[in-house]
Amino acid sequence: MTDKEQPTIIKKYANRRLYHTGTSTYVTLDDLAEMVKRGDHFAVIDAKSGEDITRPVLTQIIFEQEAKTGQNLLPINFMRQLIGFYGDSMQALVPSYLEHSIQMLTENQQKFRDQIANTFGAQNFGVMEELGQKNMDMFRNAMAMFLPFSKMPSTPDKPSEAAPSKTTDGDIDMLKKELAEMQKRLDRLSRS
Repeated sequence: MTDKEQPTIIKKYANRRLYHTGTSTYVTLDDLAEMVKRGDHFAVIDAKSGEDITRPVLTQIIFEQEAKTGQNLLPINFMRQLIGFYGDSMQALVPSYLEHSIQMLTENQQKFRDQIANTFGAQNFGVMEELGQKNMDMFRNAMAMFLPFSKMPSTPDKPSEAAPSKTTDGDIDMLKKELAEMQKRLDRLSRS
């Protein structure tokens, strides 16, 4: 192995501290997770026994990442199936199968990202724009119910019927005043 292929040694001491021998600094599990994401190779060695404990440390990083809100990558059914393979005759095949599968995902992730962006991005933009317009219409109708005599700007049924917009500073000031008045009325209603 060349120097580039040699992993950086991380020593784990009895006090649970992790020491990065390449930078001569203490690191955390989050630091090790960032190293993994950057593609840095490292081995975690128990400072007292000299035992390679990289696997349990990586497992601990996965466990901590899974515990964070919104970070779940391992579905419950997957974990149950994985546990089911321990002691099974197929156990020897599982690591190479999982490694091959994740390697394929890694190699194709940019293709997946591009395809998802093309599928959901461009096609659904019009739908999202339409939903936004409907939400604004509902808001205007709701405000008209609370303030039947106020001058709420009306929305034409079709965008093509809209008159060219000429917003002036006076219009903006008027809208700010109306909004402040609506907020006061809503505050009074919520206190009732």
